[in-house]
Amino acid sequence: MITILIAEELLMFLPVARRRERQEVAHDGTSTLGHIVESLGVPLPEAGRLLVNGTPVEPGHQPAAGEEVRVEAVARPQSVPLEPGRLAPRFLLDVHLGTLARRMRLLGLDTAYHNDMDDPALVVQANEEGRVLLTQDRGLLRRRALWFGAYVRGSRPDDQLRDLLERFVPELRPWTRCTACNGVLAPVDKEEVERELADGTRRSYDVYGRCADCGQVYWRGAHGGHLERIVEDAVTVVAAGSAQGGDRPQDSPQDSPQDSPQDSAHGSARSAAS
Repeated sequence: MITILIAEELLMFLPVARRRERQEVAHDGTSTLGHIVESLGVPLPEAGRLLVNGTPVEPGHQPAAGEEVRVEAVARPQSVPLEPGRLAPRFLLDVHLGTLARRMRLLGLDTAYHNDMDDPALVVQANEEGRVLLTQDRGLLRRRALWFGAYVRGSRPDDQLRDLLERFVPELRPWTRCTACNGVLAPVDKEEVERELADGTRRSYDVYGRCADCGQVYWRGAHGGHLERIVEDAVTVVAAGSAQGGDRPQDSPQDSPQDSPQDSAHGSARSAAS
């Protein structure tokens, strides 16, 4: 037999009937440790260090009878390999996380999302574009071809966003991305967009932004206060995570929204981040 000790944070992945820290697994002499951990229910992207009798090993390790294995949770904040010059990871969300995707875009995170993409296509895009795949589908995280994935905890968008920010502590650039399509926002003169505006909007607001990709026009609208609270809470979470992470580079997540050229155009024609 092999003894597997599962970190408390990972017990949520185990079947209710087996949701306990200590697991006794039959030794077959051929299965890798990674296979054993996933057979218990824990996706490997959610497992941190694997320790055999206190010594770190790789998922490909083949345990021997009598060994004791400790499965730790992923350490937070978790680092992601970044391209040169990139300060924050790029993300891809599955079809069930649309609201989270819009909130991440509000914060300036490069966030791809499709409401009609199947699992194999998600893995292909994540790998080709170097995006972290976020999902609540444990089976998707077990796909061997996936380069980097993470399980999103929480059923409410607020909780999901906090979990994402605490895990990756990404560089934030609020008000710089289109919440509808992920394009970059650019300032635009009122005269250029006034024909697209309702009379009340045209009379009430003077500063606008437009998505360079889809053309969506943004302004400080009625939902601005709600969106500002989302941003302020996110900045607080990232600041706390950055301090906890020591010398992890953080260029300007504590910058106020006024530091962004899109500050005066963060309300939109629809409350897309809600």
